[in-house]
Amino acid sequence: MDIWGTGPFENEAGAAFADEVVQDGAFALAEAFDVALDPDGGFLAAEEGHRTLAAAEILAAVLDGETQNIVSARLRAWVQEADAADLFSLRDVARDAVERVLGPDSELPDLWTETAEADAWLGAVRTLQIRLEG
Repeated sequence: MDIWGTGPFENEAGAAFADEVVQDGAFALAEAFDVALDPDGGFLAAEEGHRTLAAAEILAAVLDGETQNIVSARLRAWVQEADAADLFSLRDVARDAVERVLGPDSELPDLWTETAEADAWLGAVRTLQIRLEG
């Protein structure tokens, strides 16, 4: 999987997920969180972790209006048109899903620990968690 930065859309899975949200809307967000929290899912693969963080970033952008991390113009337009009230119910599940991405049964923390950008990645995820707190 290609990764070119620490941001949620700076990897192959996150960038592709942005297109899914433009096409499928809130359904894509909910599905990404459901996959991350599937009790039968076992180990969370890096691709699913990247998708979860991208979904959480999109939801946070809808809820707080901060679109600086949204790199796609099409996705930014979707975020600006989305109704925060309609998506607010996903906030708790998004927080739980991000926590799962950081947990011991997730591949992403291990992958990032082995890089020079580990602190930057973890800082970005922690900032995302704060944004999801509201």
